[in-house]
Amino acid sequence: MTSVFWKALRPGALAPERKTQGAAGFDLAACLEENILLPPGEVVFVPTGIALALPAGWEGEVRPRSGFSTKNRILIPNSPGTIDDDYRGEIFVPLLNLSGKPFALEPGQRIAQILFRKYETPKLEEVAQLDETERGEKGFGSTGEK
Repeated sequence: MTSVFWKALRPGALAPERKTQGAAGFDLAACLEENILLPPGEVVFVPTGIALALPAGWEGEVRPRSGFSTKNRILIPNSPGTIDDDYRGEIFVPLLNLSGKPFALEPGQRIAQILFRKYETPKLEEVAQLDETERGEKGFGSTGEK
């Protein structure tokens, strides 16, 4: 089994935690000394108080927690956010409040989840021509056309 190491950087930091045996993601919690307000329509970078050491060739994808996001209308604007295997700084989660009213975020509140995935880095090669496909250069929405 692969190990991902984590380090607490602030007092009160909580370990990423899987809540059920079948959970794909580990919950990330806000590391705050007191409640903070998320103003409507603004992005606030919320500290988790932790740093990770991922094995080479692994990444962490930071995504919304479905319940927290849908119940409170709080989104992660760059979702999924990527934690690279060479990053050792604190993980911050950008939260965007779409609720229309200030939202009080509490210390220890679970705000996001992180999934760990192995990836491969391909060799990029420039060519004069790409192979032909049925779709070709048709863009956004083109596969939904009748």
